[in-house]
Amino acid sequence: MQTPTLHGPGEGDWYQFLAGRNRVLAGRKATDGAMSIIEFEAPAGFGPPPHIHRLEDEMFYVLEGSASFWCDNEEVTYEAGGFCWLPKGLPHRFEMGPEGGRILQITTPAQFEDMIADYGFPIAADEHPEPEPPDVARLVEVCERYQIDLLLP
Repeated sequence: MQTPTLHGPGEGDWYQFLAGRNRVLAGRKATDGAMSIIEFEAPAGFGPPPHIHRLEDEMFYVLEGSASFWCDNEEVTYEAGGFCWLPKGLPHRFEMGPEGGRILQITTPAQFEDMIADYGFPIAADEHPEPEPPDVARLVEVCERYQIDLLLP
């Protein structure tokens, strides 16, 4: 039997992942594998390389700032209140706008929070580590474990 997951402001499991701070609100255990719900904040210009999720659909709701999204030859830029759904199997990427921002990310089914924990590292809710350049070889290896194909040049 599932039980509710309750997090007040700032509560949850925090991770530094790539250049962003990620707060896992719900994941595999809480949702019985149905979805991952993650709030992340990232600096201006942050964005992962183009990639394809083989297992999960990905949804983004812009909470603060702005972000541009590319998926299957479509491009949109949204400020707070914008939403996009990026289906599995399609190449996509996103990039934070000039002021950076905060986004709610939902992936279904769950597993993305595991990838964040695998590549990133735990931080305190009030901790703001300086972003480090990604370890590309390690990122490729971790993504492969979660059936995410990075489309590197």
